[in-house]
Amino acid sequence: MQDRVYRVVIRIFRGFFRLMAIRFDIRGGEYLPASGPAVIASNHISYLDFTFIGLAADNRGRKVRFLAKRSIFGLPVVGSLMRAMGHVPVERASGSGAGAYRHAERALQGGEIVGVFPEATISRAWTLKPFKRGAAALAVEEDVPLLPVITWGGQRLITVDGRRHFRRHVPVTVLIGPPIPPRPDLTIEEFTDVLHAVMDEMLDGVQRDYPDRPRNLRDTWWLPRHLGGSAPDPAEAAKIDEAKIQR
Repeated sequence: MQDRVYRVVIRIFRGFFRLMAIRFDIRGGEYLPASGPAVIASNHISYLDFTFIGLAADNRGRKVRFLAKRSIFGLPVVGSLMRAMGHVPVERASGSGAGAYRHAERALQGGEIVGVFPEATISRAWTLKPFKRGAAALAVEEDVPLLPVITWGGQRLITVDGRRHFRRHVPVTVLIGPPIPPRPDLTIEEFTDVLHAVMDEMLDGVQRDYPDRPRNLRDTWWLPRHLGGSAPDPAEAAKIDEAKIQR
């Protein structure tokens, strides 16, 4: 049932991507295992990130079971589809993710690919936020490859703060890096730092190689501050995140 629903949803999104004429640049697909378990760790900049990664995995004949915040599962239609595809709700408000973690462990033990956004929420600075330890912990404790993934361009379509700009022909990059083997010689925190450093380098390269540039000053919002954009810097973005939580 899960894979049947998943295939239907993938076809719907493929149709949407064709309608939008998205210019995909998907690289590193060969690093996705043709079979067997793995943990994907991706940056998070858009509400469509999981669909882009799902598309890249589908090209290899794989399905990714994502850990996602529980509130998404409460949305009409979307929540039902998320459950039907085997994605895993995470209760972040309480800080208790033990049930989701056990679910992810079982998925890996069953040979699945589990997708995690270590930043937990979308980065308003378009740079990497501090990472939660779940992705690294799953890879080490289940002794499976950890795949770093970077997406870029999706924030120009739909992201936080009500930004929706469904213009056509937007380039979207999905870069899958070589698997990082588990490092039992490191603490989970140290291994998380290794993952962060690898992904930070990948993200910088993707951002600098991206084929589009802002059309005018008002269009600089989707670029990080250090590349000349008008996005908040990481410190400012963290303050905005905190203010949103306290509302």
